[in-house]
Amino acid sequence: MNNGTPFVWTVRDTPIGPLLLAATGRGLVSVVFHADERTTRRALSRLGAALGSRPEPAAGPEPALEPAVAALEAYFRGELRDFAIALDWSLISGFNERVLRELAASVPFGSIVGYGELAERVGEPDAARAVGAAMGANPLPVVVPCHRVVAADGGIGGFGGGLATKRALLELEGVLPQPLF
Repeated sequence: MNNGTPFVWTVRDTPIGPLLLAATGRGLVSVVFHADERTTRRALSRLGAALGSRPEPAAGPEPALEPAVAALEAYFRGELRDFAIALDWSLISGFNERVLRELAASVPFGSIVGYGELAERVGEPDAARAVGAAMGANPLPVVVPCHRVVAADGGIGGFGGGLATKRALLELEGVLPQPLF
């Protein structure tokens, strides 16, 4: 029985591996990397608990998922530079939401920003580490481009999807911070 926010989901193959996409009636709510069967099952369980409902797989073209699927396909073909799709921000709040919304609004395709600079942009200049935690809590990676946040020394920094995935996304966008090691 669904008493919470209903959502639908699908898994799509991409150049960075399978991605789990989940959407509510408000928009895309979750993107999960490396969505093999086990990861998908765990992610759907967590998402269902967070939204208070049971997941429903998309049985065919699903209006709530179609914009996100189309946008991601265009992005990976190199045809999309800006994700202008509806997002459901209900899985994030407070400082993390402020940081992620600022990132989505102000760090365009093909550019990077440092953790400290992003902290300054949200009015918390001493919160570079907290910005890193916000990146790790991002429920909408790729679409809300946490891969574009790098270390102040020019290193690639960390990434929840793995450093190879971060490098692949930055390469797709034509920007790789130096040095990479």
